[in-house]
Order: sequence, then C-alpha cells, then structure tokens
Amino acid sequence: MGKITIVGLGPGAFGLITVETLERLQSAEPLLLRTAKHPTVAKIRERGIEFTSYDYVYEEKESFEEVYNTIVNDCLAQAAVRENLVYAVPGSPLVAEKTVTLIRQRAAEQGIMVTVLPGMSFLEVLYTRLSIDPIDGLTVLDATDVASLPSELATSLVVTQIYNRHVASEVKLALMDRYPDDYEIIVVKNLGLPEEEILPIPLFQLDRIANIDHLTSLYVPWKPPVETFTLDPIVDVMAKLRSPEGCVWDLEQSHSSLRRYLVEEVYEVLEAIDLQRGDKLCEELGDLLLQIVFHARIAEEANIFSMQQVVDGIAEKMVRRHPHVFGATSVQDAAEVVLNWDAIKQQEYGNERISVLDGIPKELPSLMRANKLQHKVAKVGFDWDDIQPVWDKIQEELTELKLACSEEKFGEMEGELGDVLFSIVNLARFLKIDAEVALNMTNNKFIQRFSYIERHLDKNNLKWEEVDTGRLDLLWNEAKKQEKTGF
Repeated sequence: MGKITIVGLGPGAFGLITVETLERLQSAEPLLLRTAKHPTVAKIRERGIEFTSYDYVYEEKESFEEVYNTIVNDCLAQAAVRENLVYAVPGSPLVAEKTVTLIRQRAAEQGIMVTVLPGMSFLEVLYTRLSIDPIDGLTVLDATDVASLPSELATSLVVTQIYNRHVASEVKLALMDRYPDDYEIIVVKNLGLPEEEILPIPLFQLDRIANIDHLTSLYVPWKPPVETFTLDPIVDVMAKLRSPEGCVWDLEQSHSSLRRYLVEEVYEVLEAIDLQRGDKLCEELGDLLLQIVFHARIAEEANIFSMQQVVDGIAEKMVRRHPHVFGATSVQDAAEVVLNWDAIKQQEYGNERISVLDGIPKELPSLMRANKLQHKVAKVGFDWDDIQPVWDKIQEELTELKLACSEEKFGEMEGELGDVLFSIVNLARFLKIDAEVALNMTNNKFIQRFSYIERHLDKNNLKWEEVDTGRLDLLWNEAKKQEKTGF
C-alpha cells in the first residue's frame, strides 16, 4: 500500500517550519516540492537535503488546472511504490493548497494513505501585521478561484498565490464585478521576510504594482452590503396578470377604467397618514404603487412608455429641479427653492402653457383645485397683501348667501355657497393649512364621535327614535371629552 506525507514549508522564514516537519524533510525518500521558489529552500539546501521540484510543470503547461493535475498524478504515481514520500508545499498544507485537496481526494480512490502534518501558514503573519481577528469572518482562496466568489460576500477576503501580472489582472477584473473600482485593498508581499511589503492601494491599480510573484497575496476588507430595492417583483406579477395566461379582469382594464381605483388608493393613503399607522401606510402605499405599475404596463404593451421610463423620468426631473443639491446653485431658504422650482418648470414647459392657470387637473377634488387656482394666481401678484381682507371677503360671501336663502333664490344659493367655500379655502391658504386635509380630518373626527354614540346606543339596547336631541348632545360632548383625554 502506498503512502504519502504532506508538509508545509511555512510562510517564509525558515524558523517558522515546525520541528516535526523538518525531521520529515530530512528523512524523506523522495522529497517533492510543489515549488522551489520559496525562501526556506535555500536553508534546506544548506542542510544537504535533496529534493525535486515541480517548477518545470509550471513552464510546460498552459493553465493552472493542467499544472495541478500533472503534479497530483505524478505524486500519487510515486507514492504508490514508495513508503516514505514527502510532498512539501508553501505555507500550511491545508490553507489554499489546491494540489493537497486533489491528492487527498484521489488518494482515497487509489488506496494510498495520506498523512498531513500541521504547519504555519502566511495567515498567522497576516493576522499580526494587519491586526485581523479571523473570528470576525474571513474567506481565503486561491487566485484561480476568485471568479467563483458570490456577488455579496459576508466576510473579508484573502486571495493567495498571485503569481504574476496576468493573474493579478484577472483577479482585479473579477473583484471589480463585486467591489467599486477605487475600493481600498491591501497587497502583501514577502510576509515574514526582511523585504516584506504591505501596500494599501485602490483595486484598479492591482495589476500595475511592481514585482508581482508567488509571494504576493491580497487582503480585501469586508464591504458592508448596500441596501437596495427593486420593482421587479411587482412588475413581473403585473406582466403575468396581463399575459394571455393571466387574469381576465386585469386584461380588460384600460387607463380610463382604472381612474377611479387610482383616486381611491390615494385617499386610502391619506387615511393611513391621518391614523398615524405605519403598517397601514405601508400597505396602502403598496396598493398605490400597484396602480402606477398597472398603468405603466398598459402603456408598455402599447409601445408608449415603460416602467423604467417612469422611474428614470422622475429621477431626472428631481435632479434637474434641485440644482442647489445636484449642481452649483446656492439658495438661502425654502422660499428660494420654490422660486427656482417654478422658474425651471417654466423653462421646461416653454410655450405649452399659455395661461397662468394651465396645468391644474380638472379632476382634482374641488377644495384642492381651489387651493391650486389661488396659489397659481398669487404667484403673479393676484392676491391680498395680508389676511384681513380675506376675513372681510368671507363675511361678504356669507351675507350674500344669507340674502339668497332669505329670498329663496335657489338658483343663486348654490353659487353663493360655492363662493363661501372658495373664500374659506383662501383663508386656509393664508393660514398655511391645506383645506382638503383639514376637512378630511374633521370628517374622520365626526365618524369617531358618531361611532361612540352608536356604541352607546347598542350597549344600552336603545333605538335612535328613543333618544331625544338633548341626550344625543350629551353623548356627543362625552365623545369630544374622550378625544381630549385620550381614553
């Protein structure tokens, strides 16, 4: 039965070879070195230890795979007929040594016994020089295996045996798929030797450093993952729903048929904001996003635009309209930001908008539309200088409404009520209150108070017709007190 002993020559200095390994080197018959290009070899020669190296294989073969297979096959062939064959590798036999891995696998198939002696690797020196604690996580691999790295590595990385500039270039290109081009890495050369070098450099310079050889390795600090998100899941779901194998209802929808759902989802988002419920807001924003993706999918099927164009378009617009953030423009306050925004909008639309009031959607809720109209005309100076005339205008419109009602002029009453509401929106604008939001808050408040009364009647088995207005007023005031106390 054949036998092979595998030992390590340590990280560089002869004094780092273990006593047990040195004894095996001295008694080996034969001693085979993966490479004689190692700092300890000169000392081995001085002690009269004979050996054969496989350096010639590196010169004959075109790929590292061929090199490793040739070395392994020859070692096993000799071990099959020798009792005391010793195979020595740089560093530790069990750290980034591809030939050792292959020998152990194939030896078991051929019935050859393998003994591996522990040895010191260059990693122990690396830990000391760079103050690394491997318990924090470390991935070590041969330069030829860098391309197999996962896109997101959860540890720091050590790449060993960067033999030459060509290998360094391949390692650089593989790492640049996973790290920024200027990511700082550390090149370590001749660890443990007098000519030791530790070079922090940007990744793109890896194959430009001088004197790259078999004693060149690389340390890549851990890069925390960047939190990202993608619209792909919902875009893919919508594409499936709109496909021939999808949903009949979704296939029948158009931009027009979806209008009401878009409006509904917007108001449900607003309700979630008013309720101050994060979970509800998250859900409703998802529903609103679904409507956007739905419309984008319909447009894409008609070759009008895609979801990507929607995303890119708004991103470009935000950059364009924020020159104080993405450009060299300076602003003093938020008011100046608004002025810049309006000026940029005017440049973008050019002659498309002739009237000051152009660009206000007709489908907006009336309170919101009134607010938009007043904001637009105020920008060109059609506005009062202070709030007092606004109060006066409200009183004037109320008087006209009362008069129309007293004279039972029903055709005028509707118009006068509209004037009152329009003037109230103007007051809200001066007070910097959104009238739509304010009214929505009142609606919700009314629902809460009315629900309190309903629960009271139900609890006491009372019907509405059994309760007079005085009792209802008391219950209403109780509901108001609860709002203030928080109970």
